[in-house]
Amino acid sequence: MPPYYTLPTHDTFRNVAVSYGDDNPLWCDPAHGPKTRWEQSIASPALVGGDTLIGEDEVAAVAPEHADLMKGDPLRGVHAFYAASAREWWSPLFPLRRTFRRNALVAALDKESEFAGRAIHEWTAQVFRDENGALLSGQYRLMVRTEREKAREKKKYDATTIDPYTDEQIADIDAQYARERPRGAEPRWFEDVHDGDDVGPMVKGPLTVTDIVCWHAGMGMGLYGVRPLRLGHDNRMRIPRFFHRDDLNVPDVMQRVHWDPEFARRSGNPTTFDYGRMRETWLIHLCTDWMGDDAWLWKLECEFRRFNYVGDTQWLRGRVTRTYLAAGDRPAVDIDLEAVNQRGEVTTPGRASILLPSRVLGPVRLPGPPGGASDLQGALAAISEEFTRR
Repeated sequence: MPPYYTLPTHDTFRNVAVSYGDDNPLWCDPAHGPKTRWEQSIASPALVGGDTLIGEDEVAAVAPEHADLMKGDPLRGVHAFYAASAREWWSPLFPLRRTFRRNALVAALDKESEFAGRAIHEWTAQVFRDENGALLSGQYRLMVRTEREKAREKKKYDATTIDPYTDEQIADIDAQYARERPRGAEPRWFEDVHDGDDVGPMVKGPLTVTDIVCWHAGMGMGLYGVRPLRLGHDNRMRIPRFFHRDDLNVPDVMQRVHWDPEFARRSGNPTTFDYGRMRETWLIHLCTDWMGDDAWLWKLECEFRRFNYVGDTQWLRGRVTRTYLAAGDRPAVDIDLEAVNQRGEVTTPGRASILLPSRVLGPVRLPGPPGGASDLQGALAAISEEFTRR
């Protein structure tokens, strides 16, 4: 699909951040950026890459010799769950800069699934640059493709219940929200961080359909080109098996699992649920609130091991596991991350690496792309080669 934002603006930066509950002025207030080391607003890491948010395709058409290979999708109509992500960022995205991307299918692995019997693990890689040639970011993404009928038969999550909240529980969540704020202009000095330091907590929830609507307002409709009315009809003609009949015999997108409980049950879940990428942005939010304006979120990996249902609350926490000098001279910290729901289940474990300013070694120096790549093809080749070593 073409990018949702072809020319990202200050409004883009704010709308994307707000969609996952982040009001950090570094990406939400154009008057704040010029007072920081970046000298202008920058985009949240959540915007820079992933799905179809940004990035015009650098390869505009399939080469004739590859036309037969690239024709059609053998898994078209097979349900897809966003299961894991590994991202890294190398340069900031500034306002009013076009961006470009390259994508590659890295692996398609035939697996057994507790949820749905047979599953295909579909690993893709994406890399991004701006119009001036600065390499911005790269990502591995795992989509697990499952058979809906098998998932319904297995009923793995049928025992899951979302209990009503007490007034006291809602008050505790509200109190946590009231405590949260971005660190902002106060530097998080490398010398002040130690192994075992806590990051967070941060709360997200209880999840509502309203939260999902607000998410789409900033993030668009994702990979499947979901559109309304006549444009929706055109999309149904393009990918008919993505559409299923509702109780009124009206065809609608399978993406409706995120806001319609009946469609969710058809996919093998007891009720509606979030997007894995939503929790990924929440972990990004946890890191960027903690680190402050002068730091740099370098890497983030996470897995989506359990569903996050409408009504669930996720408590996000991290712990510093390592302080070190990356590449010999870049002060860095590694952090273990997790999102835990109100039932005490870890839904999203993760890890992050953050570059911090130092009183001794000075401001953050941005990391280089893998393999010393200078263009998207080189970056794509480098991260694809890294995948084969994992």
